[in-house]
Amino acid sequence: QVQLVESGGGSVQAGGSLRLSCSVQGITMRTVSMAWFRQAPGKEREGVATISPGGTSRSYADSVKGRFAISRDNAKNTLYLEMNMLKIEDTAMYYCAAKRGRLMIPYPGTYTYWGQGTQVTVSS
Repeated sequence: QVQLVESGGGSVQAGGSLRLSCSVQGITMRTVSMAWFRQAPGKEREGVATISPGGTSRSYADSVKGRFAISRDNAKNTLYLEMNMLKIEDTAMYYCAAKRGRLMIPYPGTYTYWGQGTQVTVSS
């Protein structure tokens, strides 16, 4: 059974930082592209960042570019999202996701495996 479990969420003041982790079990990390998505109240789920199976290619939403960094450690079966200079607009439930193959696609419907999410709340 494939399981993705996020951790590292919490409450932080604007301008602060958080590092999210996603533990992956039940599938070989090098066979899947991965991504972070988020969903805020009243908004659709949106892609935040994507990363290729080997970690050499990365893509970010314009809203987080320069502030967030996605990375992976396949040997540790873990995906990361480092978030810096957090804004109130970053408040959302954050989800990690995975799909087979090398193509990175920032759309929720293309991903097969999902975690349950971890809440990030940014206050002024």
